[in-house]
Amino acid sequence: MRKSLLLSTILASIGVFVLVGGALLLVDPGAPKHEAIKTGGLAGGAIIALYALWLNDRRRKVEEARQEIESQRIDHDRSRVADERFARAVELLGHETAQVRVGAMHALAGLAKSRTEYTQTVLDILCAYLRQPYRKTKNDPEEIELEVRLTSQRLIEDLLPRLEEKNPPIYDLNLTKAHLEYMDLSYRQVGDLIMRVAHLNESNAFHHMVVHGDVYLTDAEVTGRLYMHHNDFRRKAWFSRVKARGLAVFTETKFGGETKFADSEWTDVKADGCAFALEADLPDAWRN
Repeated sequence: MRKSLLLSTILASIGVFVLVGGALLLVDPGAPKHEAIKTGGLAGGAIIALYALWLNDRRRKVEEARQEIESQRIDHDRSRVADERFARAVELLGHETAQVRVGAMHALAGLAKSRTEYTQTVLDILCAYLRQPYRKTKNDPEEIELEVRLTSQRLIEDLLPRLEEKNPPIYDLNLTKAHLEYMDLSYRQVGDLIMRVAHLNESNAFHHMVVHGDVYLTDAEVTGRLYMHHNDFRRKAWFSRVKARGLAVFTETKFGGETKFADSEWTDVKADGCAFALEADLPDAWRN
């Protein structure tokens, strides 16, 4: 087809050359013949030039289409490899060896950083691991399991956007019934922060946070220190039926939505400078 088109272009160029040159000689027989030939040659050459431009544009479009197909193939291969890595890492989370489980968590976190479409799913999986039944005792092999759980907590923290980031992706955390110890989400942003029926031991830091969604720390047991100061809770913040036996610090926290403390118990609370957008029924410990 290309040869046929080239031949047609050459014939058309010759035809234009003859037509233009001949027309000039007929119109002005006294004009120099070389000028007529020159003008006809330019006209014929323009036909060749237009064909060359069209051919280059066609080649460019073909090359762009080829590159697009190649890019799609590469993306497909990457997605397939990522899916395989994800499936393998999830499988290894049930391995009996702690080091293997830790490695699987790091693999998931690495995948979430390289492909953000996995981030929420990986966070859900890490949170689900913390929701598994757990009971810490002294001089017990469970101390090894504690290290695995601390790894999960650190990776969750690392995947969340920092406080100073503008318009970051927002991820939810579901830590219902989770056993948390030394968790630190300070200076982070989250969507929903759900910790229903959670067990917070030793010390846990949730301060200097922006919580764009709802906070549910309901029916939770807090046996250690709880730091929730200088937070910005932008929607619901429910602390119903909490039993806090240690120090709880909420200093300078903003409660931007409906706030509940119904039937909650607080041994030692610091809540100076808290601001409530809506009226809240505060326990006596919060009023002192």
